[in-house]
Amino acid sequence: MATSEDGRLSEPVLLRLRMSAHDAHYGGNLVDGARILALFGDVATELLIRADGDEGLFAAYDLVEFEAPVYAGDYIEAQGRIVRIGNTSRTMEFEARKVIAARPDLGPSAAEVLDPPLLVARAHGDSVCAHDQYGRHRQFPPVPKDELPAEFYAAIAPKVIAKTKSETKSKAGV
Repeated sequence: MATSEDGRLSEPVLLRLRMSAHDAHYGGNLVDGARILALFGDVATELLIRADGDEGLFAAYDLVEFEAPVYAGDYIEAQGRIVRIGNTSRTMEFEARKVIAARPDLGPSAAEVLDPPLLVARAHGDSVCAHDQYGRHRQFPPVPKDELPAEFYAAIAPKVIAKTKSETKSKAGV
């Protein structure tokens, strides 16, 4: 993946959607911050698919800042970029901006375009992934129990049996 002129490692991914009454969680049709974090999660998923061919797993945010309220009827753009690539980690930064604001004070369907858009939230966080011997992202699909190799059972079975015996003894009061 090439580095862009501003030092970032990926092209930005942008999602735009309208917050609905279903998204409003508080009085006055206020949308909760968790909805914005869900948008960041969707952006992260697309970034990881574009970079690695797989969704990866989001591990942690190390920064989340909410700058302005979001209401039902507002249009939000959530944008993110990968800013660091480690062996199994991807560090990303995100911003959400309000591009259209609902104006219920002017009428039930009134709205205005915000120029410039209003920053409503920003975040920074990491995801993790695994790679095969060629450095490509590797998925770990669930393996049906009956298809696990004999080596798995040889390695794990003694531990499971020992644990089960000790649990049985403790339940029996032995």
